[in-house]
Amino acid sequence: MQKKHWELSDVEKHLGVFFHNKELLREALTHRSYINEDPSWPVGHNERFEFLGDAVLELVVTEFLFGKFSASAEGELTSLRAAMVNTDMLSRRAFEIGLNEALLLSRGEAKDTGRARQYLLANVFEALVGALYLDQGYEAAKRFLEQVLFPQLDDVLKNRLWKDAKSAFQEEAQERASITPGYRVLREWGPDHARHFAIGVFLGEEKIAEGEGDSKQEAETQAAAAGLKAKGWGI
Repeated sequence: MQKKHWELSDVEKHLGVFFHNKELLREALTHRSYINEDPSWPVGHNERFEFLGDAVLELVVTEFLFGKFSASAEGELTSLRAAMVNTDMLSRRAFEIGLNEALLLSRGEAKDTGRARQYLLANVFEALVGALYLDQGYEAAKRFLEQVLFPQLDDVLKNRLWKDAKSAFQEEAQERASITPGYRVLREWGPDHARHFAIGVFLGEEKIAEGEGDSKQEAETQAAAAGLKAKGWGI
């Protein structure tokens, strides 16, 4: 089995959150694959907590943005919320607060450190929020998110992460270079039911960056985000 890096008490100290029911925290950190390797594990996997945490997270962030941007229209608030709760944001925060070390995975899952790990980290972040809500209620979940997520709003605003990456890249390319970007499939692999794509974003014939994903749309979005960074646009 994968070595458990941290005891639950270590996780609590690192997060600054202390559970009344420790088994809720244990379950929040348990991926389905871990139980597949150890069916005797005393708690279930974290998917139900993830489902609950997703709803709590969305409500807390919605309430925060609604109060902070009283003059903003629904569409603007929706875009800001999406930037605050998307996979990239949640996985980055999960990694930064130590959930990568705390997450219990099978040996096979533990080897994957690419995009798949980002999804797992985003999911465990949501599961943790759900477990905290069950353990201590809405206000405790809100306080946790105020500490670990709300400060990221400055980064969202500074780097215009609330904009869809493809729209932002096209806007910048047209304004700065008078060119509409294009996207081309560079590589694709995997079985028909699980294709994976690498797509490049181009300005004319110049490849600016590339991205990968389980769909062409996801790969194009990743390429556009990488292109914004490569060009230093909006940073």
